[in-house]
Amino acid sequence: MGSTASVHRTAILTGASAGIGEALAVELAGRGWDLGLTARRLPALEALQQRIRAAHPDRRVEVRALDVADPAAVQRVIPELAQALGGLDLIVANAGIGNAKRVGTGNLATDIGIIQVNLIGAIATIDTAIPIMLAQGRGHIVGISSTASVRGLPTSASYSASKAGFHSYLEAARTELAAKGIQVTTISPGFIDTAINRHQPWRPFLITAEQGAAKIANLIDRGVRHATVPFFPWAAISLVFWAAPNFVWDLIAAQLQKRRD
Repeated sequence: MGSTASVHRTAILTGASAGIGEALAVELAGRGWDLGLTARRLPALEALQQRIRAAHPDRRVEVRALDVADPAAVQRVIPELAQALGGLDLIVANAGIGNAKRVGTGNLATDIGIIQVNLIGAIATIDTAIPIMLAQGRGHIVGISSTASVRGLPTSASYSASKAGFHSYLEAARTELAAKGIQVTTISPGFIDTAINRHQPWRPFLITAEQGAAKIANLIDRGVRHATVPFFPWAAISLVFWAAPNFVWDLIAAQLQKRRD
């Protein structure tokens, strides 16, 4: 979907109350998109709504409380927002959580929660949007994955698993939907300064949420299949991670674990 795809462009974002989602909402509003914003924290969404409307009085911004861990709620809210906006050109499955712990240390409930939000919730979001887009004969799906999807990162096993699963889901969806007028873009951020990674003692090549959002919006406009954000150095790092023989990866992973201790 290019930047001149239509005069009236509508986008729904999950996880829009903070971090990448909040910054991307502001960026898209500045580029002329009408927005449907969801998150668990409605007051934060309402504050964002007011901020965007103050900057762009002609922009339509609808907000709804939504926990993507509840698939039934997703199936209710996404169509409701699409109807309120008058269509759905873009869905951004962004909602996600982190805080994974070491495996086998009694944190199963946390691990399950991460999988429920990052994978099941993201799939529910996209699965609900697809029939709306098929009825229109067009649409653009964007999934916020992670460079952690390439290999299982020590101390982030469930987070890595959730993003690897989502990455595979998006890849399959891209093939299935290619002939039906629906684009699928996978965005794999490196370290973007958000609450999900601020507990990490080491965040190399860090960029701000605003910088990340501008780059993601550019990639959306270009309709790319997959990209890291920022491209350099994370595209190269991801390639090294993916191609590394097991004995090399073991050395890399051991160093990563030391930096996270």
